[in-house]
Order: sequence, then structure tokens, then C-alpha cells
Amino acid sequence: MTAIAFPLSLTLAYAGILLICLGMQRHWKQLAHPRLPAQLRPACALLGAASLALAVYTCSFIWHPGMAWVAWFGMISLAGLALLLLLPYSTRMALGLPVAGAALCGVAAVWL
Repeated sequence: MTAIAFPLSLTLAYAGILLICLGMQRHWKQLAHPRLPAQLRPACALLGAASLALAVYTCSFIWHPGMAWVAWFGMISLAGLALLLLLPYSTRMALGLPVAGAALCGVAAVWL
């Protein structure tokens, strides 16, 4: 578990930040498909918070609790910067990055 804990926690942090952004009306209009109902926005915010909590939990597999919180804040900063740079230029990539990260973590879990 510790071999994939770092990429998994980074993927969860990015997914959490993305879902919290989708909980906001401005980013919902920018990223969501027009056919998706706007009633999903509060659920996205809750799922984002849960994803960030899971990111802390996976960080605790790598570092002791004090350092896990520091690493978690660093991962949130890195994920937020990546999302900030991807949103204006490639919204499809911004939405697909957590799916690709989860798939790569799954392949790495089976491989290792």
C-alpha cells in the first residue's frame, strides 16, 4: 500500500479540489455538461470534502501524523495549481486527470 499511497493521495487531493470547484456555480457552468442537473452541485462539494479526507488518510500511510498533514497541505497546493493551470486551456483534461490517476494507481496496485 505504501508504494501507491503517494500517487493515490495526490490523485485524491486533485479530485477533491476539482469536486469542490464543481460545487461552485461559476466552475459548474464552465466544466459540467449542459445536460447534467444543477442539483448535483452540493453533492460534488460533499464528495470533494470526502476525497480530501481520504487524501489525508492515505498520506498517513507514508508519513507520521504530523508530517502527513504538512504533506497533505502541499498536495492540495500542488493539485490546486495544476487545476488552475488546466482550467483555462484544457477543461477535458482537467476532468479526466483524476480518472487517469485512479486507473494508473489501480494498475500499479496490481503490478506491485
